[in-house]
Amino acid sequence: MGIEKFLNQKEAFIIAELSANHNHDYDLAIKTIKAMADAGADAVKIQTYTPDSLVMDVDNEFFGPIRGGLWDGIKRYDLYKQGMLPYEWQPKLKAFAEKLGLLFFSTPFDRAGVDFLDQMNIPLYKIASFEINDVPLIRYIAKKKKPIILSTGVGDEEDIALALKVCREEGNNDISLLKCTSDYPASYEKANLQTIPDMKNRFGVRVGVSDHSMGSLVPMVAVALGATIVEKHFILSRSVGGPDAAFSMEPHEFKQMVQNVRNVEKVLGNVKYDISETERRKRRSLYAFHDIKKGEAFTEKNVRSFRPGFGLSPKYYDVVMTKISRRDFQRGDILTEDDIR
Repeated sequence: MGIEKFLNQKEAFIIAELSANHNHDYDLAIKTIKAMADAGADAVKIQTYTPDSLVMDVDNEFFGPIRGGLWDGIKRYDLYKQGMLPYEWQPKLKAFAEKLGLLFFSTPFDRAGVDFLDQMNIPLYKIASFEINDVPLIRYIAKKKKPIILSTGVGDEEDIALALKVCREEGNNDISLLKCTSDYPASYEKANLQTIPDMKNRFGVRVGVSDHSMGSLVPMVAVALGATIVEKHFILSRSVGGPDAAFSMEPHEFKQMVQNVRNVEKVLGNVKYDISETERRKRRSLYAFHDIKKGEAFTEKNVRSFRPGFGLSPKYYDVVMTKISRRDFQRGDILTEDDIR
């Protein structure tokens, strides 16, 4: 469902990320997916993990409370426990999303998650930025022979090249990269969207943006620079709270972002130098400025250029100045090619 649109993109493919914005309420998750469809999303993405997929439940300097930022003071294990989407919901959410015409896919964080999604017949996989150096996991996903979207927020050029190499070694060549700033929320100063065209040229793959900043500026600029995928976190209302609420878009904001992106695409258009006949007629033509008798010479006093362009182009003015009129002209008559033959 929707995979053809992703693979054969004629416009940016827009992904609404559910993430932790279900708040462990199935009905809220359903309502959120419905709102995603109504707001113009092409796909809904979830995350398939348990806390044990990501961190250990150990209270030490590595796994203890986070210092600074949006989740300051929260133990990592507890944060992921709060954000996890129950596995038993995921097949039902997929079926619901597909009924709405949405592509449904997920980010797994361990082999068990990959296998679970494979059993659900997920059409593509997302690999999160923080897993870009987990080569065994990337290889395992690549072996599923499904398209892969890879976020690059905390990966350098070497990491990206290695991840692509691993996928291709497994015969998986349908890979997309997302320019991403892995801060929550992210600042404009760290966006560095000029990387998008460079990434596209450097790695030869489809490129998009995963944006955690507020508003739709980053997606708009990214699409203008060549991004063909846009991913944003989605929430019914930031007032419901939750780990990801602060940097997620509400339905009216997401809908406006989609419209803004579509308008950017309209403005970009295509490379075009030709003009229509209607446009051509908006230009200038040569006209008789005074009445001209047959046999009278054309001069700078009796021939001038004016809008609109229904007659002979002013580029022939010098030629006209060497000719004798073959017919009578009234003031305001156009000159034609027949008048200079």
